[in-house]
Formats: sequence, C-alpha cells, structure tokens
Amino acid sequence: MSLIRTAPATGLGTFNRILASAAAAGILAGLLLTGVQQVQVAPIILQAEVFESAAPKALEVAAPHSHADATPHEHADDGAHESAHEHGGWQPDDGLERTFYTAVANISAGVGFALLLAAAISLHGRASGWRAGLLWGAAGYTAFFVAPSIGLPPELPGTVAAPLLARQLWWTATVAASVGGLALLVFAKNWPLKIAGALLLFVPHLIGSPQPALHSSSAPPELARSFLYATLLANAAFWLAIGALSGYFYKKFG
Repeated sequence: MSLIRTAPATGLGTFNRILASAAAAGILAGLLLTGVQQVQVAPIILQAEVFESAAPKALEVAAPHSHADATPHEHADDGAHESAHEHGGWQPDDGLERTFYTAVANISAGVGFALLLAAAISLHGRASGWRAGLLWGAAGYTAFFVAPSIGLPPELPGTVAAPLLARQLWWTATVAASVGGLALLVFAKNWPLKIAGALLLFVPHLIGSPQPALHSSSAPPELARSFLYATLLANAAFWLAIGALSGYFYKKFG
C-alpha cells in the first residue's frame, strides 16, 4: 500500500486536463453531429436548394423581359430575391467533399464548446463524470441554441434574413444573457439574485430579434418546419454528447 497521495492537479496540469478533455469530447461530438446531420438535416437542405435554384427560373418565366414595363415594386422584389440567394464565394461540392468540410466545422465547434464546458466543470470544482456533464451540456444547449433560436430560428437556403451583423450582435447578447441568467438561477445563494437571473433570460426577447423588411422563402413552410425540428434534435444530441463526454474525460484524465 502506497503512502504517497496524488495531489489535485493545479496550474499547467489542470490546463492540460481541460485541453485533453475538450479535444476528445469535441472530436467525438463533432463526428456524432455530422452523422446525425447526414441522416436528418442534409436531405432537407438539399431539397431547399432545389427550390432555391428553381426560384430564379420561375421569376424569369413569369416576369416580362421589357425594361419599359418594369415597376419600382418589381425592382424591390428583385433586390430581396438577390439578397435571399446570395452565396459567399467558394462552396464545396456535394458528396464527400461537402461532408468532409461539414465534419471539420462541426469538430472545430465541438472542441471550442467543449473547452468552455471543461473549464466550467473545473472552476465549479465539484462533481464530474458523464452524469454531471449531461447537466452542463443541457445548459449549453439552452443558452447557445434554444434561446437564440426563439428569436432567430434556423433558416433554410433561400430565406430572406435580417442583416448579418445585426443578427450576430443579437445572438451574442442573447447567449450572454442566457449564460448569466442560468448561472444566477443555479448558483446564486439568495432569491433576489435568482429572480434577477430569471428576468435576465427574457431581456433579449423583450427587446426583440432583428427581422428582415420582407419575410419570404423559396422553400415551402412544411419544409422549414421539418428543418427546424431536425436541427433542434441534432443540436440536442450534439450538446448532450459534448457535456457527457467532457465530464467523462475530465474525470478520467484526472
């Protein structure tokens, strides 16, 4: 029987433990998300892209080609249509190339989010393991996906959206308010702070998310609903996996 006791990891040891836990959890959760997306989400996106590609052709057939007959209203519709179908330069080809880059993006996001959860688990300093990690993952899912999706739900290709900067600012503010509100609700010791945390959750939604001047989409409403449900389920699996795996690996590497 050894008389030497291992001291809790501190400093560089704790940092390495967080990095190792986040890397392992992020890679596995990113691969899981990619698999779920290929089954649930990708087919819906491909259908939406078919509608998006067909929309300009339908407009060309329906609209007259004479500039003399064009009205200001028609030009406004053209501008909205162009903004809905604007793409940002290069895009990967469908198939393996697209799946590969999707997996790279998902793994990168997974490692980043897992770093946040592993750091939070370390700072909390209490129970770790996959069960405790599930709770951290559920909190991350609520703050980073569910709360912003209330005001800015996931959108299919061909959907007119508000300006990107306005959406990014609102998303960031909503995540910050949700993280702060949940932290106060769970960890605050007195009721005034808990009530303040609950109110903080509602502040971004009372202000309201940025919305486009004209709501339109080339995809039918039922396809948009299917996409919303599919992304909700895919991200739930992603975040719960990140939480459980972060808790598991943080305890294992300790």
